[in-house]
Amino acid sequence: MKRIQQLPKNVINQIAAGEVIERPASVVKELTENSIDAGATKISIEISNECRDIRIADNGSGIHPDDIVLAFSKHATSKIQTGEDLYDIHTLGFRGEALASIISIAKVTCTTRTKDYDYGTKVVCENSEIEYSKTGCAVGTIMQITELFYNLPVRLKFLKTEKTELAYITELVTSIALSNPDISIELKNNNKTVLKTDGIDGVEGIIKNLFSKDTFSHLKSVSNDDKLVKIEINGYVSTPDYTRSSKKDYHIFVNNRTVKCPVFIKAIDIAYKNSLPNGKYPFIVLNLNIPASDIDINVHPAKREVKYKNPNQIFNFIRFSIEQALSNYGHNSANFEQAENVISFTKNIPEKRSFEEGEVFVPETAINVNKILQVIESSQQSANQHEPVSVKHDYIRPAVLQQQIVDKNVVKSNDNIIGQYHNTYILIEVEDGLEIVDQHIADERYIYETLKNQHEPASQLLFISDVIDIDIKDGEIIKDNLDKFTKFGYEIEFLKDTEIIFRKIPLLLSKYNPKDILSDIMENIEGDINNFEEKILITTSCKAAVKANTPLNLFQMEEIISRWRKCENPYTCPHGRPISKVFKHKEIAGFFMRMS
Repeated sequence: MKRIQQLPKNVINQIAAGEVIERPASVVKELTENSIDAGATKISIEISNECRDIRIADNGSGIHPDDIVLAFSKHATSKIQTGEDLYDIHTLGFRGEALASIISIAKVTCTTRTKDYDYGTKVVCENSEIEYSKTGCAVGTIMQITELFYNLPVRLKFLKTEKTELAYITELVTSIALSNPDISIELKNNNKTVLKTDGIDGVEGIIKNLFSKDTFSHLKSVSNDDKLVKIEINGYVSTPDYTRSSKKDYHIFVNNRTVKCPVFIKAIDIAYKNSLPNGKYPFIVLNLNIPASDIDINVHPAKREVKYKNPNQIFNFIRFSIEQALSNYGHNSANFEQAENVISFTKNIPEKRSFEEGEVFVPETAINVNKILQVIESSQQSANQHEPVSVKHDYIRPAVLQQQIVDKNVVKSNDNIIGQYHNTYILIEVEDGLEIVDQHIADERYIYETLKNQHEPASQLLFISDVIDIDIKDGEIIKDNLDKFTKFGYEIEFLKDTEIIFRKIPLLLSKYNPKDILSDIMENIEGDINNFEEKILITTSCKAAVKANTPLNLFQMEEIISRWRKCENPYTCPHGRPISKVFKHKEIAGFFMRMS
């Protein structure tokens, strides 16, 4: 590793705004990246004192004893020397600000030694004052941070709970481990291991260890290179049948650096465009290697943004590489699109009677609902120009929506259900028009309110339960919230820190695989453990409710509508989506130019 030197002022002026230590994870990031840049093959991270004490030890090259004081001053680094170096960066750090920023807001002790010396150096920093002395130690560096933000009470006040801050750190270290599979990394919290990698088994081993073997079984390998422009991409992407409810599992890296890159993300989204339903996303672990001179990372203090010399080329390369990996999956996008247009209706359909796509059966007649909905919307946009109405706009405005739904106090026992549209929506003839109800959302609202008001939830005892692999972070969250699971009818037993089984699940979910139930609950948390009880309740309700694209008979439809009408809040589901829409008679008649 090169020696540390003070940067010239002209280079300092070219560097993007200074480092900001926002939370404990910021300290872990800067110090761990320093360890990686120092060539470490083993890094130990220990967290304690509500994440305000941090110890990071590595077996890297260490700091030269003559450079130790300089290392803690602003804009002192071994990683760049001139302004031109900013456009050819091969290290994670380069600004020379992290250590100076950290000693200004925490008490720091650094013990370090290079292989060329028989002794090490111990540095003690407080209030940016530095004292150092010789000491005995192994080759490498140990950074001991204590009482983070001790002199910034305002910053300290805005720290989240210990669990939340640890979740940020765990997410960060997970990304670092995935992008550096040849480095052994261990994260401990209060002397208990949160995650650990061995630096031997590669990305495959890390995914199996930090996520699960089941996750890896749903992944396809991505490996592609363009020797002409010297770019390559490697990693794994999930098959379309294995999805997440958010993009939190987009683990994307450029030259082993974690990035938030719109070009990268867009390429992923386009590659999966015709393969996933709305609101579902793949699991991604991809690293793009590109010549350092072809990108600019001196864009933002966090160094997570990146600019490319040729973004279109990069976009197409990433997209093609993913599509190539998924090409043998056997998914037919044309069939997927066709399925989106399939419509079936189930009230009083005579035997041996078939209907064309888009046709709904009503006793003695049949109408094309697809066309009616289209023309109603079209007529609303063109008619009554002084008071235009948009169906789409009303759909997302709860205030308007509530005016169009039958009053919840008027519980009807004889709703005139005239059919089912698209195996997803129940059609009802109401006093002032045609009401369309989303069967899944209506049922979800009823189940949600029922479970919320239950004192003793009904459970299904499982005599046989599969062992479910979980990562250590999720295990800690589950352990800390077992009482909340119990409240809604779950009983979970730990076999070890990374293996659980279900002894009981809610009776409503007896037909579902416990592994899928747990996966949905943990995905709904998405790193935020606040309102954990509510998230269990919402996930359970959603899982238990009748699904879209499910054919229903008349009795089933009547039961769903009758129960939904009695809900305290019949307007939206627990996620906030509207349940019902009424097309008024006058709107339909207006299109057909009828007076009434």
